[in-house]
Amino acid sequence: MNGAGHERHARRRGEHGLRLSPRHRHLVYAAFAAIWLSGILWLIFHYFLQRQGEFGAEPHPLEAWWLRLHGAAAFVALWLAGLLWAVHVRHGLARPKRRVTGIALIAMFVVLATSGWLLYYAGGDELRDAARLFHWLVGAALIVPFLIHSLRARRRRRVETASVHVSVR
Repeated sequence: MNGAGHERHARRRGEHGLRLSPRHRHLVYAAFAAIWLSGILWLIFHYFLQRQGEFGAEPHPLEAWWLRLHGAAAFVALWLAGLLWAVHVRHGLARPKRRVTGIALIAMFVVLATSGWLLYYAGGDELRDAARLFHWLVGAALIVPFLIHSLRARRRRRVETASVHVSVR
């Protein structure tokens, strides 16, 4: 983003509350889509698209690729969590609008990061099974507060843009 773009974004943030730049917002949306879709697709391929091989059920060949994409997207999501905390969350928690969905997203992200870590490093089957269940349930449900949070913000941006256009005329 050039200097004028940063200036416009800073002015919008100061006048209308905290906003991500369009570039950061698109990056967050792309990372969320990659992590959520790869997780859902892994579940589908793992549980519903197994193949019968010579010795019984075998994983679908794409199952491992969905898991690899999910892991890569998780690293991006962790990096974005730091970015979001610095430029969006800290300031957003001070404002009442979308605070509930924001806190729900933070809590769910912490559960997903923790359960993902446990899936990778936990040794006991009981702990792994519990982490797996939490990871699937919370991960699948994450779309709801994410869409509510982002669609409300989008609606607000449109209203503010329309009011700016009306006041300029």
